[in-house]
Amino acid sequence: MFEIGLATPYWMVVLMWVARIVVLVFICTLLAWLGIRALDALTPNIREREHIGESPLSTGLFIAGFFILVGLVIHGAATAHTAVGISPVSFIFDFRTWGLVAVSFAISLLVGIAILKIVDKLTPKIPFLSINKDPKAVGIYVFGYLIFFGLILHAALTTPL
Repeated sequence: MFEIGLATPYWMVVLMWVARIVVLVFICTLLAWLGIRALDALTPNIREREHIGESPLSTGLFIAGFFILVGLVIHGAATAHTAVGISPVSFIFDFRTWGLVAVSFAISLLVGIAILKIVDKLTPKIPFLSINKDPKAVGIYVFGYLIFFGLILHAALTTPL
């Protein structure tokens, strides 16, 4: 039998690894949903959730952005530094990583909105709020946010602490 360490069988490590990825994907998906809701609240002149469903293209962009976000989370969780040989519960429910993901979520949301508002002020001839007139433009905007958020979460998951 292939074993890692002194007492943990290989199949147990694989099961723990898969469980950890699934848990992190669910947590990060919940954060992405909260991020879209927060984006709606922080940019009240752009109604993301209202306009996404008005166009099949914007809906497709939203789904594509979501899949990229989930892919980045899965990659980050799969390649994250973890200790082998600890208890399965400590391996799957790594609250240190969860805390880093939560902080990264808050910072990415606030920094992203701040940068959007600063760039909007620095480029007065580009009317950022005009994207609200076309659901496809809103879909592209949310698509970009989901990729931005996925990259932030990937970095949080793979940060060696």
